[in-house]
Amino acid sequence: MSDPKTWDLTRTALLTIDLQNDFIHPEGAYGRAGQTSEAIAALPDRIAPLVAALRARGGHYISAQFTLVPDGKGEPLISPHLKKLRPFLGRGDFAPGSQGNRLVDALFPADFVIEKVAYSALYQTRLEYIMRAVGIDRLIVGGIVTNGGVASTLRDAHLRDIDTVMLTDGCAAFKPEVHNATLISLGTVTHQMTCAEALNWLEGTA
Repeated sequence: MSDPKTWDLTRTALLTIDLQNDFIHPEGAYGRAGQTSEAIAALPDRIAPLVAALRARGGHYISAQFTLVPDGKGEPLISPHLKKLRPFLGRGDFAPGSQGNRLVDALFPADFVIEKVAYSALYQTRLEYIMRAVGIDRLIVGGIVTNGGVASTLRDAHLRDIDTVMLTDGCAAFKPEVHNATLISLGTVTHQMTCAEALNWLEGTA
C-alpha cells in the first residue's frame, strides 16, 4: 500500500457507503422502525468538510447507495437473509429515485452516485467503470456500517489493488464493539485515519 501523502489527489475519490435518508433520517425506513444510532447520525457532518477539501484539490466525491430494486408490481427484491434481519423493510423503502434512497442533505449532491444491491460498492456496480473513465485509482472510504458495507468495499478494493484510506471515525456500526473489532481486522488491508487527520492531509497541513 502506497503512502497516502504521495497520492495524486486529482486521481482520488472520497467514497461514502449508504449515507442515505432511509438509513439516517428520522422519517426514513430505519428511523420509522426505531433502528437509530447517534454514532451513525453524526457521520454526514463529520465527513462533509473532507468532501469540500478533496474537491478543492481536484478530487471527487462518490456516494454508494443501497438500493432495493422493485419488481413489476413495485415490491422490493429483498434477499432472504436481509428480510430476516430487517423484517420492517417493505414497499417503497430504498427504492430507486425515492427520497429515502437519496443521499442525506449534508452531503448532497455527490459527483457520482452508485446504486448497489449488496454490501460492497464494487460488487455488480458501475463504480470501477466510473473510476476508469474519470481517472480515479485511490479511494478514501467512510459510511455505514463498519462491519458490513464499509468492510466489504475495502476488502474488495484490496483484492483489486486499489489503495484505500479508511476513515476510522467516518464510519460507524450499531454496536461500538463491532466497529472497534472491525478496525482491527482491516488494519492489514487499508490505511486508517481519523477525519481530523484526513482533513489535515487533504488541506496540505499534515
